[in-house]
Amino acid sequence: MNFSELFKQTQSLVRFSPDGNYLANCVSYKVIIRAVDTLQILRLYTCMDAVQSLEWSSDSQFLLCAMYKRGLVQIWSVEQPDWTCKIDEGSAGLIHAQWSPDGRHVLTTASFNLRITVWSLVNKSISYIRFIKNSKDCLSFSASGKYLAVGECRKCKDYISIFDVESWQLLKLFETDTEDLSGIKWSPDSRVICAWEHCLWYKILIYTMDGRCLSTFKAYDWALGVKRVEWSPASQFLAVGSYDQKVRVLNYITWKSISEFGHSSNVQGDNVVVFKEVNAAAAINAIMESTKKPTELFASQSKYEFCETPVELPVTKPDPQKPNPKIGVSWLAFSPDNRYLATMDDSMKSALHIWTMKSLSLYVVIQQVDPIKCARWNPCTCRLAFSCGNNKVYLWSPSGAVSVQVPLSPLFHVHSLRWHPDGRSLVLASKEQMCVCYLQSSEKEKPTD
Repeated sequence: MNFSELFKQTQSLVRFSPDGNYLANCVSYKVIIRAVDTLQILRLYTCMDAVQSLEWSSDSQFLLCAMYKRGLVQIWSVEQPDWTCKIDEGSAGLIHAQWSPDGRHVLTTASFNLRITVWSLVNKSISYIRFIKNSKDCLSFSASGKYLAVGECRKCKDYISIFDVESWQLLKLFETDTEDLSGIKWSPDSRVICAWEHCLWYKILIYTMDGRCLSTFKAYDWALGVKRVEWSPASQFLAVGSYDQKVRVLNYITWKSISEFGHSSNVQGDNVVVFKEVNAAAAINAIMESTKKPTELFASQSKYEFCETPVELPVTKPDPQKPNPKIGVSWLAFSPDNRYLATMDDSMKSALHIWTMKSLSLYVVIQQVDPIKCARWNPCTCRLAFSCGNNKVYLWSPSGAVSVQVPLSPLFHVHSLRWHPDGRSLVLASKEQMCVCYLQSSEKEKPTD
């Protein structure tokens, strides 16, 4: 691996453009656009306040900067630096802003989810969408970019409305069989919409675009339910993570569960590969922490060891007196080739489970020294990168796992990471700095079909 020099950034607001030519980052109220090949600054913009959200348009021509505290959105053009756009929600406030798939409309959500305003950059027209439940999970565009599904609440009943993105006209409105709709998500093939209940219930519903309910799935009753929902890239599987520490995989033909992936602290099975991170400086760091001296100077590159099953994973018991218990599967993601599913359970934050979809079984468990902060699949190959808030970046592929120390500074702790669209590099971000990590030619894999 090769690493660039360190650059300043704030709030991990670092984004590659969809076409892979630009890298944008924020330093408080300043927006910097760099060329990916050279990392030279191409554009430097000054916003009216500190930026809290950063997003590229689909064609990489515009950059959206949201300032929620001031209820403002500023949009900058890469090719025309003199062109600018400012959206002011005024007294209504602003809690969310995003692009539409065509890259020429901006959707802003007012405080308390009062309404969604659709702003056109082409003809300056404005459209309104009301009754939305929440802009985070109840707003979903189809993969084709033609339709928008919105989860709504009208007269104390839940509905899903379908809008035509080209005209923003309502095409269909139908009621859902839910007590408190929590989220919706289009399938990658734009064929069906998945809707799920609030975490107080376990209920998954599959709807067609015209409002027909194809299936209702309930795994159990009288316990905390759905926590995370993800489609596989080919729309063949729907993975549902829940508070009972299981992932249930639904198939796209019958919409029934074909497998349950349980997250037990005791890992068993002869076919399971367990990687355990070993840090040679752990003992030294423990001694230095007791004396309150800097430990970063003693940080060394860790390595992985193979462990024979059974293996006991460290578990953090949730506090029953606090809301939102730290238990259950809160993160899961399919590999781009549909072969693997990576999951994490909140009670075992230092462990990463990887399941093979070929045999629907546990394939790999990676046990880290520190809790995992961020994990992302390579968009082109079967490679998983993750970080643990230290000065290392970790990679897993079917050929094995590796731990790489960032050689730039012992104080550079990786809290988040993002892949370049071509999968050949990734940007690493700490609290105040960032760098680009380049995979060497021997580390690159052929893209999956």
